[in-house]
Amino acid sequence: MPQGPHTTRTAITSRARRPLTLAAIAATVAVLATGCGPAEGDSASPAAQPSSSSSSTTSSTSSTPSATPSATSAPSTTATSSPTTSATSAPTGTSTANPTSTAAPSTTATATKPAVTEQTTLRPGMSGPFVLAAQKKLAALGYWLGTADGEYGSNTSQAVMALQKAAGLGRDGVLGPKTKKALDSGVRPHARTTSGSAIEVDKARQLVLVVSGGQLKYVLNTSTGSGQNYTSDGHTYVAVTPEGRFSVQRQIDGLRVSRLGELWRPKYFTGGYALHGSPSIPGYPASHGCVRLSNSAIDFLWSSGLAPIGRTVWVY
Repeated sequence: MPQGPHTTRTAITSRARRPLTLAAIAATVAVLATGCGPAEGDSASPAAQPSSSSSSTTSSTSSTPSATPSATSAPSTTATSSPTTSATSAPTGTSTANPTSTAAPSTTATATKPAVTEQTTLRPGMSGPFVLAAQKKLAALGYWLGTADGEYGSNTSQAVMALQKAAGLGRDGVLGPKTKKALDSGVRPHARTTSGSAIEVDKARQLVLVVSGGQLKYVLNTSTGSGQNYTSDGHTYVAVTPEGRFSVQRQIDGLRVSRLGELWRPKYFTGGYALHGSPSIPGYPASHGCVRLSNSAIDFLWSSGLAPIGRTVWVY
């Protein structure tokens, strides 16, 4: 008779597991109901474990005595009712409560944005007639931004920053009250070239001035040498943009990858110094010595023919 105690122990262990499994189900339901739990990017295997235990316990509770289902019906207020009554009444109560609770958030889902007026501070990401009007004013003053399309993109932000530099304002590319006043006042830098054509690099104001026929045509935002020390190939240099009168000597119509970084469509005016495109044109000197322009601005210089080989580059 050695199997008798073993059989009894197995039956006791099996019955003891059922309440623990049902408690686990109740805990899982509570987690799902409150939206807590693992992030959505977790693997599927942990999420599959509760579902498998739920299906096994459902089949086992159907064959257990009425005392066992009382653990699952504990959240119900009808503890003395039969399992059949409590099972049907619980879904009925939750089915009518859910539409009522989800109806309230629908009223807050349609929040409206503040209306844009002439006094609104314009910034990247905005669009509309007021942005278009500002773009046209900037373009009329020579601040290059491509096509005025009513979209406050990176070209418009660069033009606004150039205006801010010319007006001696904070350089953030945002069209606020002070910048709007400078725009309405027609603030515009003055070029030194009075005849002929040239590309001027104004280091003090961090601007590039495109002069054609003795007239200032375009103003571009730029970033020149930072003035900081840097090391290349074991040697230390100072990031300074050389001053003087130079000319465009050579150019590369594409991406140039150097030891110090990437240069988009560079136009070299002395040694390894060039006007070139870059994805980063901050409001302060930040380059190793080259004259940084936005990628779209250097593309414009190429397509317009305003900076050909031999064109004067005056850095001061």
